[in-house]
Amino acid sequence: MSLVSLACADSDGELPREYRRMAVPEERLASVDAKARGQKLFLQHCALCHGERGDGQGVRREGLTRSPRDFTSAAWRGSTSPRRVYYAIREGVPSTPMPNWKALSEQDAWDMTAYVLSISERP
Repeated sequence: MSLVSLACADSDGELPREYRRMAVPEERLASVDAKARGQKLFLQHCALCHGERGDGQGVRREGLTRSPRDFTSAAWRGSTSPRRVYYAIREGVPSTPMPNWKALSEQDAWDMTAYVLSISERP
């Protein structure tokens, strides 16, 4: 478990300072209600590219310059952190088709983060 924490801490080191220092709302990330709200937002904003199951198989994946992230991947989950997911939602991912979602409130972005992180935990 400590190796996963170290890997996440290292990946957070690449984030801008404001995101590295951001408090992670652990209770919100574990909340069933937050995950349900995040799922609704994901289906509304993200499923076209990432797929309804978050497996990267959305209908808009064809023709993108880079395949959408597969959130069902345990390898991906082991290499990321809540801050990195939140950052990608808020700022987008440079050099990829992933846009920023600054139009979402911070609370909505954390709810979506909670849901995205939970996708790899489903059977």
